[in-house]
Amino acid sequence: MKVTHVAVCPSEASKRAGRPALTPELLAASGARYSRNNEGLESILSRIDPNDLEKSVDSIFKMVDYGHQSIADMVPVAMFIDNISIWLAYYLWTLCPLAGGQESSTRYLKMSLDGLIAPEELGIPAGQTEEWKDLMARCFQSYQAALTAWETHSELHPAVMGIPRSLLEDAAPASRKKVARMRRNYAFDRARYFLPVGAATNVMLLMTARAWVHLCQHLLSHALPEARRLGELARDELALSAPRLIKHARRSEPHERIQQAEFAALVARARAQAAFAPNDASDGDQPAVPFLSVALPPGVSAEQIANDLAWHSNRYAPVGSGLQRASVRFGWSAVGFAEIRDLNRHRTGTKYCPLAPVGFYFALDQLAGDGAPAALARLRPEGAVGRSASTRASQLLQAGEPTYIYWSLLGAQYPYEHTTTADKFLYEAELRTGVGAHFRYAKHLRDALALWYEQFPRTRGLVLEGAAEPE
Repeated sequence: MKVTHVAVCPSEASKRAGRPALTPELLAASGARYSRNNEGLESILSRIDPNDLEKSVDSIFKMVDYGHQSIADMVPVAMFIDNISIWLAYYLWTLCPLAGGQESSTRYLKMSLDGLIAPEELGIPAGQTEEWKDLMARCFQSYQAALTAWETHSELHPAVMGIPRSLLEDAAPASRKKVARMRRNYAFDRARYFLPVGAATNVMLLMTARAWVHLCQHLLSHALPEARRLGELARDELALSAPRLIKHARRSEPHERIQQAEFAALVARARAQAAFAPNDASDGDQPAVPFLSVALPPGVSAEQIANDLAWHSNRYAPVGSGLQRASVRFGWSAVGFAEIRDLNRHRTGTKYCPLAPVGFYFALDQLAGDGAPAALARLRPEGAVGRSASTRASQLLQAGEPTYIYWSLLGAQYPYEHTTTADKFLYEAELRTGVGAHFRYAKHLRDALALWYEQFPRTRGLVLEGAAEPE
């Protein structure tokens, strides 16, 4: 694991224009002084000693208390995080929904057993290490087998990829490269369910120092050693740009207590729910039953909701205030962790996902037509490996073992819900059914939209629902 703070320097154009350049904390301190000064920026900057910027920060903070968390919101910090587990990357996004950033994508990159994080770094108990390593090796074998099966299926039956025939038949080098990329992504999208969440990934996050402090508090208070280690490294890097905040970036008893309570509730949930016993007839997956509830504010009618979309020409276009004020809670009874990672990164509202396995999904519903039986014969045996991983994770969760999560795969299914406002729900639905959308979460959002149309039929055609065409 490695965490690297990356500073932002002024552009050449900014230098030529003579614009000021400040350290992150000096930027925040200067902004803070606005609350006690109406003379403008030049007056504030004139009091800064260019030969001792740190002294200038301290002199300003004598007047304005850095204890106000809003001050820390004015300290931008970027960090690149290498070699953390896919699960920990997901957890970061649950804690930092407003962060800017990216993560290495399982939809575009091939992964291998070499990328599995060592069990001692994850905290796997010594007595379970060999069992865990054997299962993870089998999971990567299933991933490779599934990748081969989907590649073969798409080569023999190219129509299943949804690529326009004109592009498939175009002999131009650029078109050939595009088709090869789309074919590769088609297989990655359907094979990734066998990837362990203990495989390594990389994440970049850009957010305020206040958010980094809150993140460190969560991580340093966590039961899993991988999370605590990341908290330590992030705190050390934060010291490079916001040293005056480090005293706040520490283990917190309230954070530790609430995490313990949440885990205890999750264990109780796992013990109370029906035992995870995969059914060969259904191949272990559970139906993703959608739910949606909408609470309109007083005075807002269904007709106004439709009228609020009158100028909605694309998903970024403005909508009316009725949609912005309406509350929406939506989700599904069982969603694959692969899709949860993507859905979880939506910025708005509150997401809830109790990670107690309810099934295992590995894209068999994507098989249709003449080639389906052959592909099914290749894939179905691999499903047993995925089901065994979800079963073992469920057993360990019921036993109260915090490292249970590292026994699961991207195909493990969990309940998922999102509470937000109607305009944000529709934006997510349009984004996740648009060009390049993953086939599975496109289905989930279409199912949720069907419930929306039942309540607001006049919005059909105004909501820019896509067809998830490949790109």
